[in-house]
Amino acid sequence: MTPRKICFWLHLCSGVIAGVVIFIMAVTGSLLSFERRINIWADGHRIEAPSGEARHLPVETLIAGLATPPTTLVLHSDPGAPVEAAYGRERIVLLNPYTGAMLGEASKQSREFFSVVKRWHRSLGAQGENRAMGRAFTDACNLAFLFIVISGPILWWPKKWTWSRVKPVVLFRREVDGRARDWNWHNVIGVWCAIPLFIIVLSGVIMSYRWANDALYRITGNEPPAPRSGGSSGRPGRSGPGGQDSLAGLNDYWSQAEQRVSDWKSISLRLPDSPVAPLAFAIDSGNGGQPQNRATLTFSRKSGETRWQTFSSNNLGRQLRTLARFSHTGEAGGTLGIIIAFLASSGAAVLAATGIMLAVRRAYRWRQRRTTAPEQVLEAQLTR
Repeated sequence: MTPRKICFWLHLCSGVIAGVVIFIMAVTGSLLSFERRINIWADGHRIEAPSGEARHLPVETLIAGLATPPTTLVLHSDPGAPVEAAYGRERIVLLNPYTGAMLGEASKQSREFFSVVKRWHRSLGAQGENRAMGRAFTDACNLAFLFIVISGPILWWPKKWTWSRVKPVVLFRREVDGRARDWNWHNVIGVWCAIPLFIIVLSGVIMSYRWANDALYRITGNEPPAPRSGGSSGRPGRSGPGGQDSLAGLNDYWSQAEQRVSDWKSISLRLPDSPVAPLAFAIDSGNGGQPQNRATLTFSRKSGETRWQTFSSNNLGRQLRTLARFSHTGEAGGTLGIIIAFLASSGAAVLAATGIMLAVRRAYRWRQRRTTAPEQVLEAQLTR
């Protein structure tokens, strides 16, 4: 067995074992690429802004118009975008930023659909007690997919770089069908999707395994963060929405947040539950999924101190870890990155399907040889 042949059989076995799961993750991943944009489209509430340089109502006025203060408030610089008043993850109320009128709620159907898609993407649809097992299985298959993505170029790499050898693995061939078509599609899509798939799959491994996450920090010379305890989200707990006393002075703080970044696209605030709780404004000047365009402005109402934290203020390990999260969906690269991630994920689905078909065809041919060989030997003996 040569090293290349060993690599081939490992590549083949990994694909056979993990192929179906890879196909499911690829299809669901391609859908999730456009989650943010589809949710905005499904909400369907656009506002006709007043003439002139219209300003939104003070945030305290907007909140006061609601029967119950929300947990999070999001304002957008787009004059036609509504204000989002979120009550946890279950409900989002949309408000007219100029009048405070309630426009309705964000599309529950769209968010429920993507919630199911995410569940299949992360744990094969498993819930409750089975979720951990489903998650472990998809993580293992994603790790196998990383090996497949790395070993693929090794297998198609030609011994001699001539156009006659390179052409079948970089261009589609219309004149072939059956096994030759599957082989052609598998190689061509694998070649063109190799780099984006490597980024997508590697970022998934980093998010799935603690050892991979820690390795990312260590290779950059940084100490990995301590693991979160007991499934904590890392955010301070809330006993419930605070009263009007906890929102005192919010207008002034919000104005400072708007002035901090002149080209901000959205500003969100997790509303405090006490008059002394800090205010942490998340200011985004990108598409919502670009960590390099995010910053946090925190006001300590106890001490009066202000803290400004940008992407560049984090150490290199933290920067790469944050980029890994949003590179997985392509959002870190803006609209072009999302399109590339969608095409790469769709290509991964075709790779899984053609890989399984090639394995099935190989097994069928092997079985045919096993059954026809004895018959040929017997026929030869009888004709002597």
